[in-house]
Amino acid sequence: MPPSIPLNSLTQTEAFGLFLGQTAQTGDIFLLRGDLGAGKTTLTQSIGVGLKVPPSCYITSPTFSLLHEYPGRLNLYHFDLYRLEDEDEIAELGFEEIFYGDGISIVEWPDRLGSFTPPDRFEITLTIIGSDSRLATISAFGSKAKTSRFNSLELTL
Repeated sequence: MPPSIPLNSLTQTEAFGLFLGQTAQTGDIFLLRGDLGAGKTTLTQSIGVGLKVPPSCYITSPTFSLLHEYPGRLNLYHFDLYRLEDEDEIAELGFEEIFYGDGISIVEWPDRLGSFTPPDRFEITLTIIGSDSRLATISAFGSKAKTSRFNSLELTL
């Protein structure tokens, strides 16, 4: 069973994102799942803080541009695939090349990836359990599953 972390406040969500950003490694791919308003972009903003993305580079959802890139300890590539209809659009846009580049990738609405879903990845599902409360469930796939730093995750948030 994948580890789940209760995030009972915005502060806890920010602490979780900070942890993810501080421990991120080149090539990490985070697929963020959750309903509208579940906190995917908020979590991405906190990951950016952990990656030392400069405060002048405010992280926003790339809903209309599909991809935003931010400098930091590692480059952060933030995808929002909500507006895509199928995986053929992924191939046309060349996003797959970025996944295997020099930074980390965060993908909101990863169900649109289809066959382009990277085999080595972390999936984080944010489930709304209250107005400010979420449950984050983390699954690791491929080589990430064998070496996952989340296998025995114990966070004090």
